[in-house]
Amino acid sequence: MFALGRIQLSTNAIHTVKPLGIEIPKGRLTVVTGVSGSGKTTLVLESLVPGLNAAIHGQKLPEHVRSIVPDGITQVKLIDAAPIGINVRSTVATYANVHDELRKKFAATPDARQAGYKAGDFSYNTGKLRCPVCDGTGSISLDVQFLPDVEISCPECRGSRYAKEAGQIFYTSKSGTRYSLPQLMDMDVNTALTACADWPVVRQRLTVLQELGLGYLTLGEETPGLSGGEAQRLKLASEMGKAQSDSLFVFDEPTIGLHPADVQVLLGVFQTLIEHGATVIVIEHDLDVIRNADYIIDMGPGGGAQGGTVVAAGTPDVIRHTPASQTGKFI
Repeated sequence: MFALGRIQLSTNAIHTVKPLGIEIPKGRLTVVTGVSGSGKTTLVLESLVPGLNAAIHGQKLPEHVRSIVPDGITQVKLIDAAPIGINVRSTVATYANVHDELRKKFAATPDARQAGYKAGDFSYNTGKLRCPVCDGTGSISLDVQFLPDVEISCPECRGSRYAKEAGQIFYTSKSGTRYSLPQLMDMDVNTALTACADWPVVRQRLTVLQELGLGYLTLGEETPGLSGGEAQRLKLASEMGKAQSDSLFVFDEPTIGLHPADVQVLLGVFQTLIEHGATVIVIEHDLDVIRNADYIIDMGPGGGAQGGTVVAAGTPDVIRHTPASQTGKFI
């Protein structure tokens, strides 16, 4: 279990969590379990993450952290469910670094060259081809007397963010299909993969989104409106495929609101990260995720004052055979 190394943490008491000493195996999927209020979040998000960050950057450890050994970890990546940005101009395509590539491709078309358009003109933030009514946001705000303002889809571009002129610039694929950038932005990832078959870089980035179970999202969808689970997986898009042996990924209850099929996709994502050398820690209640863990740290035995200790640590089989573990009764 610890053949690839171990992260060691020792803490004094904090909140309802008693003094603890834990070891986390590197290059494995570790799930931190326990009833609500047992100290999972305190252990991971208030002790381990800030302790590691302090040790990595040569800063003073948090007061309650006695010692920490990163054992080669140089990056801690907290993948939480917080919304991605607050700007409606942030879309799935811009966040996944696809939009810039698409703008270059459309600027290189005969239509664009004839009209004198450059890649920057296809930006719906600042370009000439953005909708003049909504300024490229895709929506307008109506001032309703005595009530909060109401956001509606832009009547000019119907939410596409682009002026009519952008719809006159077409790319013709090798298969003979013609489409404009506004049409492409209105496609979901699965459909766009076929449309962008001629462009290896775009196809590779869209394939990552599909593998993360996000194939149903449209390229022009606003990122602030994504669910917590969608936001978590989109944040991972830029991490997939890289060597990650010095990276620790931390997920805080990533299965909340997910369909069981999406949980299986998430488990596949964890496996891919681990195959690239990453260490993954997940705070979780979902039994499918818990059963798939390499290593479990079970907090408890109860919540609040009745919790705050490590009841058991080991493989799912060890937890299953620990009588004091509430988690063990269910796995």
